[in-house]
Amino acid sequence: MSQVTNTPYEALEVGQKAEYKKSVEERDIQLFAAMSGDHNPVHLDAEFAAKSMFRERIAHGMFSGALISAAVACTLPGPGTIYLGQQMSFQKPVKIGDTLTVRLEILEKLPKFKVRIATNVYNQNDELVVQGEAEILAPRKQQTVELVSPPNFVAS
Repeated sequence: MSQVTNTPYEALEVGQKAEYKKSVEERDIQLFAAMSGDHNPVHLDAEFAAKSMFRERIAHGMFSGALISAAVACTLPGPGTIYLGQQMSFQKPVKIGDTLTVRLEILEKLPKFKVRIATNVYNQNDELVVQGEAEILAPRKQQTVELVSPPNFVAS
């Protein structure tokens, strides 16, 4: 477990930035497929994927979306943030073994605690793989919370 302090609406500033990193592992692909029900063979079947335009298995597009959600929920603004909407454009495929960095930037503070955030994802070569923008409802007060780790899961 780790402690995280959020940034409430009043303390957010346009231009404020944060990053969140995660390497994409085989286990992630299996768990995402099991959780989402997306069993597209381009993600799970090496033989099928080898004949695709990608020539190899790739991560689910929404896996990157889930990382954006984690970045917003755990870094900026952090715990207590409520998602209102997300626009995403997939620029490049994400491959197993890639290390992704979600880069967040506060674009605009709106009325009623709403905030627009740039939500871009880059691979280990600093190539843009997902370009996006979110609208969120920022926390009203600062809080420090313990982030609880989920139990270990076995993908079958």
